[in-house]
Amino acid sequence: MRAAFQGELGAFSQQAILQLLGPKARPIAQPWFDEVFGALAKGAVDAAVIPIENTLHGPIYESYDLLMKHDFVITAEANVRIVHNLIAPPGLTFSKVTRVYSHPVALNQCLDFFRHNRNFQREAFYDTAGSVKMVMEQRPPGAAAIAGALAAEIYGARILKRAIEDDRQNFTRFFLLEPAGSKPRTAAGSGKKPWKTSLVFSTRNIPGALFRALSAIALRDLNIAKIESRPLRGKPWEYLFYLDLIGRSSDPAVKHALGHLGELADFLRVLGSYRSA
Repeated sequence: MRAAFQGELGAFSQQAILQLLGPKARPIAQPWFDEVFGALAKGAVDAAVIPIENTLHGPIYESYDLLMKHDFVITAEANVRIVHNLIAPPGLTFSKVTRVYSHPVALNQCLDFFRHNRNFQREAFYDTAGSVKMVMEQRPPGAAAIAGALAAEIYGARILKRAIEDDRQNFTRFFLLEPAGSKPRTAAGSGKKPWKTSLVFSTRNIPGALFRALSAIALRDLNIAKIESRPLRGKPWEYLFYLDLIGRSSDPAVKHALGHLGELADFLRVLGSYRSA
């Protein structure tokens, strides 16, 4: 399968593709998130893998907004452990490093490392794996990068220091998107995991509207795993609510809850049912 992702080869999104689709899947790098969705919409790829939230950084809002613009279905999810490594071209030793490139989020997740190495100048770059690619191709004097081990392997770089992130409980959750009508997939290790259903809805801006909407789920003893609000374009101060609940859309309790919610909501769309990571 051809799977689009945002970033350069070696990005953590490519690791997610490995977990979701296995080593035979062909990763197709795209520079921007909208181009990932566009590639799937045009049929240039068979699937897309997008990050949806990080345990430290929080939600990736661009992914949420793009989900609304396209009629895709979530068929699986994966949790990728984010391990940041200091990576440099062969021949550059740790003592000779003077500046470190990476995505701003990755730099901010390694603050303790920089506190202990105050001689390192932080340089923001558009992508973690892209920063490794750049230092290998351009070889700026004293330049290293922060990225995953896969990037070092792909670009022939050397890992100078492993696991330099501040928090070891650093995970990013990824969605596997496929064209509407696609069936859920079972990622490695998720065969006996509970089902999740992701949906998005909106309510009228009146007192108690959100309470009544959520009661359709609570009254059926369904567990809400996550809820996120995003502005509703064209309607200032009104919002879309993205929600993950435990259960499959075809389960009787979930089916009845969605029917009830559909009566209360101005808009409702099920984004997919899939096995929990």
